[in-house]
Amino acid sequence: MSLPDECWESIFKSLLAVHDGDYDYDGRDIHRYFESLSLVSKHFLSITNRLRSSLTISDPTLPFLPNLFHRFPNLTSLHLTRITKPTDLHALLCQISIFPFNLKSLKISNQPTIPANGLQTLSKTFPSLTSLTCSNILSIHDYDLVLISDSFPFLQQLDLSNTLKDVTVALNAMALNLPNLRKVNLSGHYNINDSMLLHLCINSQFLQEIVIFKSSFITHHGIATAIRHRPALRSLSLGLCLNGSNSNFIDSLVSLKGLTCLDLSHSAVSDHLLSSLADKGLPLRKLILQACRGYSYVGIFNLLSKCQNFQYLDLQEAYFLNDLHVLELSSFLGDLVSINISKCTSLTNFALFSLLRNCASLNEVRMEYTSIGKDSEESYNTLINHVVNSQLKSLHLAHNRWLRDEHIYMFASILPNLQLLDLRDCWGLSEEGISHVLRKCSKIRYLNLTNCVGLEILRMNFEVSSLEVLNLSECGIDDTSLYAISKSCVGLLQLDLGRCYDVTEKGVRQVVESCTQLREINLQECRKVAADVVDSMVFIRPSLRKITAPPYFPCSESKRKLFLRHGCHVC
Repeated sequence: MSLPDECWESIFKSLLAVHDGDYDYDGRDIHRYFESLSLVSKHFLSITNRLRSSLTISDPTLPFLPNLFHRFPNLTSLHLTRITKPTDLHALLCQISIFPFNLKSLKISNQPTIPANGLQTLSKTFPSLTSLTCSNILSIHDYDLVLISDSFPFLQQLDLSNTLKDVTVALNAMALNLPNLRKVNLSGHYNINDSMLLHLCINSQFLQEIVIFKSSFITHHGIATAIRHRPALRSLSLGLCLNGSNSNFIDSLVSLKGLTCLDLSHSAVSDHLLSSLADKGLPLRKLILQACRGYSYVGIFNLLSKCQNFQYLDLQEAYFLNDLHVLELSSFLGDLVSINISKCTSLTNFALFSLLRNCASLNEVRMEYTSIGKDSEESYNTLINHVVNSQLKSLHLAHNRWLRDEHIYMFASILPNLQLLDLRDCWGLSEEGISHVLRKCSKIRYLNLTNCVGLEILRMNFEVSSLEVLNLSECGIDDTSLYAISKSCVGLLQLDLGRCYDVTEKGVRQVVESCTQLREINLQECRKVAADVVDSMVFIRPSLRKITAPPYFPCSESKRKLFLRHGCHVC
């Protein structure tokens, strides 16, 4: 305990080093991993408080904000995306402005209008804000954008996606007033045209990333002209009805010598475009062709065979892909970290084992809505023997109706580092198969078994110490399974029992009493669970932060506030 605080901070930060950003695999705040450390001593509590840099504020949080702001003095990012009343948001922004944070990033989303007065007040304290997100705003006006550019002149990242008003004129003016812009997201602005995009690229000399989806008036000619003014662009995301063989657009695209990320989701993409990217040898690391049309195996083969440094690859809905294609392509993907080949309906186990064998750095595979489990065992036996100690951590196999126990037996035998397994809507799995996976893959933290209709009971006579999130919604389980969970999964943080019609308050109480770290439980539509069990759950398990109540739960406003004082939001 005599170590300097700087050493402890370094140790604690290492716990979060494996995560990308502020959120875990299931979208939850990763700072919860500090909770156990903060209970060790007041010294550790003060260190973990200083290390928190981001905070998501929702309606139930509002009464406790002064204490939270004092507790976390080094906040640099605030997410205000869960505030339901515009008046509360205005007041909240004014409240934030009196605290001496070094605020750099602010997210305001899902509101009817821009909270102009609140932002203006905030800007007096934090004029050097560098990142602002105002997405899903029902009505945004020219004067709102003028306010933003005048109030926060040092913005580097601006997200104005999915708003409904035509603000093209103000966007032109804003580009002049925000000279430091590096990333801009204008998706969903249907009236943005070629002229506006050109104006943005000419005036934003530091621009590195453009995201524009659902913008009908931008043409391939307009994009080609605009991006020629920004040769330093590193990331381009466009979801347009592009003519993928247009030579002017292709020439401009391949002139971006530093382009590392290209997202053309839902666009028309030609083999010629992909081959041109390959011939120029661009330093692409991330390619997203989700739901693209017009290209074939010839084009993607040319690109991947010549540009072999891809780390992220999304070929969802590439219906032409078959197992032998994936086997061939995998030999070029030695640096691959994540791949999405969902809805490639011809792909089977053979494709998965090809990736595992040839892609040593692979961390995540998405193969939803494929034919996993449909091929014969002989077709991939030669491959499975060459897969040793795979580093794969996330495997998404939802909606694979041919998947059976014998298949996940094989996955478990070669994936010792698996942490996330998504088996939603896989109807052919049984208790034996799931238990085998949990026993073999001892590092699993997240398991999704939603609507696995063959799973009517789950017995585990062994400890599943790493499991944190278990989704059993729409399964046919009963209290017998809950008893097994209460004995085996004592480290559980989140349990989803939505629409599990056979569980009762007896089984729920066993889980709540035994799982001492439980933070969230969902009892939506659990008709056999007595409504009054919620009251006792809040007091039995102090760690609970959110309860989705069973039907007919009478929760008055006074009772809801009482639960909040105990740190639990009941909805």
